[in-house]
Amino acid sequence: MENHEINKVNLAEKFGLFSDHWNPRIIGELNGQHVKIAKFLGPFEWHHHAHEDEFFLVIKGRFELHLRDKVVTLNPGEFIIVPRGVEHKPVASEEAEVLMFEPAGTVNTGNLEHSDRTRANLDRL
Repeated sequence: MENHEINKVNLAEKFGLFSDHWNPRIIGELNGQHVKIAKFLGPFEWHHHAHEDEFFLVIKGRFELHLRDKVVTLNPGEFIIVPRGVEHKPVASEEAEVLMFEPAGTVNTGNLEHSDRTRANLDRL
């Protein structure tokens, strides 16, 4: 059995390490999934993920998840799972700190692989 170092993660500390928006960072990995954090502000782009479900958990602030048939407002402590193939657009009228679970290798802009907001090689914090 391998000996892995096991450490706790302080989300406030991790969020304090950056100030830009829509630029996810990897803060953990488990079972082929990345645990990511990002700060949201303003509108993102309409997109979908053909092969991955997405999990968004609001830590601080709030944002709206626009779907083609409704808008869901997420407040601190609330999460939503967007099934693969569902087009969505996050919009944050105030800064939101968000934790995400996604399969490793998931591109943040999904089907818009070459958007100005695409982040293919994420930093690890």
